[in-house]
Amino acid sequence: MQTANLRRGYILGLSAYIIWGLFPIYFKAIASVPALEIIIHRVLWSALCGSLLLLFWKHPGWWRELRDNPQRLAVLALSGTLIAANWMVYVWAVNNGRMLEASLGYYINPLINVLLGMLLLGERLRRMQWLAVGLAATGVAQQVWQVGSLPWVSLMLALTFGFYGLIRKKAPVSALPGLVVETWMLVPLALAWLLFNPMAMSAQPEFWTTSQALWLAAAGPVTLVPLVCFNAAARHLPYTTLGFLQYLAPTLVLILAVALYDEHLSPSTLITFAFIWAGLAIYSVDAWLNLRRRG
Repeated sequence: MQTANLRRGYILGLSAYIIWGLFPIYFKAIASVPALEIIIHRVLWSALCGSLLLLFWKHPGWWRELRDNPQRLAVLALSGTLIAANWMVYVWAVNNGRMLEASLGYYINPLINVLLGMLLLGERLRRMQWLAVGLAATGVAQQVWQVGSLPWVSLMLALTFGFYGLIRKKAPVSALPGLVVETWMLVPLALAWLLFNPMAMSAQPEFWTTSQALWLAAAGPVTLVPLVCFNAAARHLPYTTLGFLQYLAPTLVLILAVALYDEHLSPSTLITFAFIWAGLAIYSVDAWLNLRRRG
């Protein structure tokens, strides 16, 4: 039974990260729609699909907990704003030839999490963690020196997702109910945007007779399916295993950027990636050794 659970966990975990890694193909399919408008519909369709999913995938008592702890709603409003900003930057990057920077952002993210834990949660870094963070910082610094500007797409993705995870850590709400509440709190803003932008592509009746409309409506399932797979995998796999699997998504984005969408991998960008990869390798080895010591 244990072997069956592990196998199921690996399949679900791989499914989640492969879907996340293939996201650029989906967003390229609706590249004619402005990035902000895509996010507006991602909010609306995610709210709708998430609500329907909650009818079948029971989370007893989640609404009562939120009602009895209204401060969690304010926290979810903030986390919803952060994840919407993350989606916005990611979609813009994919549809503007910046997929390499998007990939780099999600490689940096685990190291950002380590820093946030130290600065905001009072966690102490071990020597190897300091080395990992130092290598990542060196990679970003050499990119600034070579290119003359910060890799802002990478840093925005890493920081918004890092702070999102930190805030959700402080709000003890299950993943799916939390995402549903986050998106529903953004729904009034999304509807207001559509109301005050009558010339938007999706505000035109003829748009909904095109294939682009179907792609746009798919934003809900596309958002929720990997999340459901991830949360199911988390119940069957050790957390460190999920930590290693998470690098699959940015690796797929990197491969797609270079092999399918002809983005140029310059020597300076490759050096930056090399520093980040070295930092991640040290970070992963440190996590594994620490787990063994505790075991």
